[in-house]
Amino acid sequence: MDTKRSAALCTAVALGGTLLVGCGNGNTMGTGTPGRDSAAPSRAVAASAPGSPGTTLTAEQTERKALIPAAKVDYARALKAAVAAVPASEPVAAELKGTPKSPYWRTVVATSDGTAHAVRVNAVSGKADPPHTESDDADDKKELAARLDEATVTAQQAAETATAKTKGTVSSLELGEADNGSRKAAWSVAVVTTDDWNQTTYDIDATNRKVLRMHVDQD
Repeated sequence: MDTKRSAALCTAVALGGTLLVGCGNGNTMGTGTPGRDSAAPSRAVAASAPGSPGTTLTAEQTERKALIPAAKVDYARALKAAVAAVPASEPVAAELKGTPKSPYWRTVVATSDGTAHAVRVNAVSGKADPPHTESDDADDKKELAARLDEATVTAQQAAETATAKTKGTVSSLELGEADNGSRKAAWSVAVVTTDDWNQTTYDIDATNRKVLRMHVDQD
């Protein structure tokens, strides 16, 4: 599933296997798009009212509607399987991908020295494929190791913060970097509401769980 990332984050790891480097844009377990609301919500964001009968869904909403229910394994279980596949590792990213007939989580975990490993986890059985190393570049590893050391907020805590604001299903999350001049570690968490199949993405400070930005994707 394609997801729109926040411009407030600079990803530490890209799920597609790109290098683990910092940037100035806005993924986790990235990509970024402009146009995100500048202020964090102070209270829970209510899901949009369900469309009236006959409402036409967009292509992305239709994809979410088909893929989300097909995944019997959630992000937390997928990350647990990935961590088990790579001893002494920590979660960095997870994204639900594939088709309704073959959904899977594309996850990234990393060891304390910053070595990132991609692990594909079956979203029905929860079985993890053998991991493979994302990058052996020394600078990439140093960047990620520093971010992991700084992040006191776990992936699960970041997801809980996002779903407390918008009730729904976590479709992706990743550890990146806030683009507010502080260069602080931050999580990007995407939540899909199953009444309208919209996706809301939150950027969450990885040191204090503060919501930095949010964006509702109604495409």
